[in-house]
Amino acid sequence: MKLSEALSQRADLQKRIQQLKSRLKDCAWVQEGDTPAEDPKVLRAELDSCLERFSRLVYAINRTNFLAKGPDGENLTSLIAKRDALTLKVKTLRDIASSLSEGSNRYSRSEIKFVRTMDLGSLNRETDVLSSELRSLDTKIQGLNWTIDLVEE
Repeated sequence: MKLSEALSQRADLQKRIQQLKSRLKDCAWVQEGDTPAEDPKVLRAELDSCLERFSRLVYAINRTNFLAKGPDGENLTSLIAKRDALTLKVKTLRDIASSLSEGSNRYSRSEIKFVRTMDLGSLNRETDVLSSELRSLDTKIQGLNWTIDLVEE
């Protein structure tokens, strides 16, 4: 199985676990004398089974990410960490740029005047460059996901 398939299965399992959680919550309480719409024991067994499969799959994905290397010799875990940090940086800079682009809220000349301490144009250009790097890095990771075989024990 390719890593991309395992990632897709992980996402499906996460959705299934959330559905089972919701269904379990729905049948946790019933009016005295009534029976729940579904048997909580059956749902609980299915939830436990999904969680066990999820645990094994996450372990295999993490192990594969650590052992798999890209063409430049860097492991996938390192590339993912770089992508996560770059994503956070781009989001942070966008939030700052958004804050800078908001006008001053002065109603009269006697109110305190606030001035920018950063250049909005420069910040936007930097964000654009970093966004391009992020897209490139993400494409590289996605490409590796389709070519790397999942390491299973």
